[in-house]
Amino acid sequence: MVKVKRYISANFVKSFLTIFLPFFLIISLVYLVKISALTAKIQITFFEILTLYSYSIPDIMFYTLPLSFIAALANVLVKLSQDNELIALYALGLNANHLLRRLFLLSLLFSILLASISFLAMPLSKQLYKSFTEEKKSEAKLNIIPGELGQKFGDYYIYVKEKDKKNDVFNDMVVYNRTDKNNEQFFAAKTGKLNNKPEISSLLLNDGYGYTYSDIKLQQAQYKSLEVFDSVKKASYRFEDILEHWGLAATDTKRMHRLLFFTFVSLIPLLALYLVASFTMINPRYQKNRSFLVIFVTSLLLYMIASGLEKWGTPLILLLCIGFTSLLGLWLFNRRVSKYF
Repeated sequence: MVKVKRYISANFVKSFLTIFLPFFLIISLVYLVKISALTAKIQITFFEILTLYSYSIPDIMFYTLPLSFIAALANVLVKLSQDNELIALYALGLNANHLLRRLFLLSLLFSILLASISFLAMPLSKQLYKSFTEEKKSEAKLNIIPGELGQKFGDYYIYVKEKDKKNDVFNDMVVYNRTDKNNEQFFAAKTGKLNNKPEISSLLLNDGYGYTYSDIKLQQAQYKSLEVFDSVKKASYRFEDILEHWGLAATDTKRMHRLLFFTFVSLIPLLALYLVASFTMINPRYQKNRSFLVIFVTSLLLYMIASGLEKWGTPLILLLCIGFTSLLGLWLFNRRVSKYF
């Protein structure tokens, strides 16, 4: 019996890795492109891009594991059926229910892993991701691109003609600010530099002039040096621990729906086990291989239920969906498989 369990598990692991790794790499590329787009707003190094990617790994795993599990389960059961290996196991006295219980432990382990990722890792990684991006924005390490309009520094719009990369100095700068509907400010400088300080960031302008004008007056000034501070308040990001994060679901409807979604998706390996086995544990002489259709329909059904829970779900509806899916899988399995094997 131990050898049978190892045999089935080994076949499942091979099939799972063949499907999971390409899924993981493809979705990782999507996340890396999304992270790289941040360089248009803030300066981040290659190492920082990898750091942000590491914060995205729980999300990637959460969305790839259930689909990979369903596909691997369907493929391994169809392969064992077509190679007549399941028939041989039946001949040795192992019925279909007994064989499927060998895969139940794997399903349970996958569900525990998904629950750990969704309820523990994802809230922490999302907060770390948001904290990192907020910190980088607060440091005002902007990609000030020479010749490009519409770049902002706090409440100010800035334009730079060129940049001396060696000395990190901007040449021919223009700074514009509209404090309200009736008051505007305009400054020009020959050179300027961006200063990043722990408390507040500023632009240091040298050798220039400025205008402040309103509906009733115009003021002009020349200056040797002028420091423009980022007036935007920099609120420190507050982390929530796991209990506090999910405790807010009692009053936050959106978070409650997210909790229901995570719960159902975490149970997909268990809920899909009998549904998939009902159509993939076949007699190859009389039944056709429809594994692709089984994977598509099962995944679609389970994710439609999960999406519905995320939009309109309640704890009662979640229990009803879990009960319905479980009973449907058991009914189909008893009718199509265990009745004959």
